[in-house]
Amino acid sequence: MALAALSACNSQQSPPPAPIVVGVITAKAGAVPLMTELTGRTMASEVAEVRPQVAGIVIERLFTEGSNVRQGQALYQIDPRPYAATHDQAQAALANAQAVVESNRLKAERFRALVASGGISKQDAADAQATYNQSRAQVAAARATLAGAAVNLGYTRILAPISGRIGKTSVTKGALVTTDQTDAMAKIQRLDPIWVNIQQSSSDFIALRKALESGKLSSPGSAPVRIVLADGSMWPIEGHLDFADIDVNEETGTVTLRATVPNPNGDLLPGLFVKARLTQGIVTNGILVPQTAVGRDQRGNATVLVVGANDTVEQRTVTANTTFGPDWLITEGLRPGERVIVQGQLRARPGTKVKVVAAPANGG
Repeated sequence: MALAALSACNSQQSPPPAPIVVGVITAKAGAVPLMTELTGRTMASEVAEVRPQVAGIVIERLFTEGSNVRQGQALYQIDPRPYAATHDQAQAALANAQAVVESNRLKAERFRALVASGGISKQDAADAQATYNQSRAQVAAARATLAGAAVNLGYTRILAPISGRIGKTSVTKGALVTTDQTDAMAKIQRLDPIWVNIQQSSSDFIALRKALESGKLSSPGSAPVRIVLADGSMWPIEGHLDFADIDVNEETGTVTLRATVPNPNGDLLPGLFVKARLTQGIVTNGILVPQTAVGRDQRGNATVLVVGANDTVEQRTVTANTTFGPDWLITEGLRPGERVIVQGQLRARPGTKVKVVAAPANGG
């Protein structure tokens, strides 16, 4: 009876295994901006160090340290009395020269008339004309001396060369300043907009240029830039990339890029370390695949599983060198319209048949 029961069990067929269910997304090609994040440091877009152009005693400071000043605003007053006296002296010398030239002009004209009647010699007339011309030159020299004195008198009132935020003063009332001093009296920095100097490796910079020239990437136009602060927060106003240096730093092997970022309230200060997220190019036919769908083979190559004909799993080697948020950017190895497995990869094996269902939009 036992042998009969065993024979009956063997004659029954085992039920077929349940099909492996996988979630897939359909690969779609589109324009994908190529983003990169680089470190940088902020600096003022304009910097002016205030220095005296005449020597003298500072008798007044006319600004508040740390405030915003406008171009042409008075900052310091140097004692003007010595320069005012020199100016007055030059003005008097000009008036004297002008009086002499008028007298010499009349004499030269009278001598020219006397030469015609034979009253004086031609030499005397020539001498009178030369004296007149010399006095005219003395007037021009006196006028130039007066102009120089006026300039020096104006320099006693030191004005802001640019608009921006002024820092601390290095001199106080009663200090003696000279034209050849090394220390600036104050420094003004324009903070809106502010510059961000970004460092990129020369190899990446050259590869980017080659990709743009070959057509693999298209130019992003104004190259928008977003700034990430040290605390991880995003600066709310977008900037743009507007400069790339022509030299490679020999010590670091990097190229300096410069971004211009609006800073209307002056909250970004020079010298801050920040991160810059910039769009360096646009992949015209890029495919985005969730990072969970991309694996690595024994050689380290990126791979994805796709569902091919007859719902059979295939392993595909792809080029995935750039992340885009939660996705990998696939530039080679995958075609639009193919079904990529994003759920159930652990059970799916190349060559096996699977049951396909649509994965959620986020690929999770």
